[in-house]
Amino acid sequence: MTPQVTTVVILSSASCGECHAAGLCGMANLAEKTVEVPTNPYASYGVGDEVEVTLKASMGFKAVWLAYCIPLVILLAVILGLLSLGLGEVTASVAGLSAIVLYYLLLWLFRGKLQNEYVFTIKR
Repeated sequence: MTPQVTTVVILSSASCGECHAAGLCGMANLAEKTVEVPTNPYASYGVGDEVEVTLKASMGFKAVWLAYCIPLVILLAVILGLLSLGLGEVTASVAGLSAIVLYYLLLWLFRGKLQNEYVFTIKR
């Protein structure tokens, strides 16, 4: 723990099964998740303190769009576009999957910028 960043360990519990977004967030399958949360240098959080980590709902929706919706649109557009041009199904499918790989590669390359947009907050 540093004065500017607090490392929080999130423990997945049975309540994840009741959450409507459990299948989307990835927390339901993990026992522990570590998150670094920027904190006020004058805040005093200690090891073992129970805290609440929050993220704006709009950021959650943006994550769903970036991770699931946009890749689906890309996949369908490439496959249907190439099929309408008369290319074979195998070629269109390989091109569609290649477009998805390229999309996720671009997300990975811009992960630093995205990480700066997704800022968690912490409170007792």
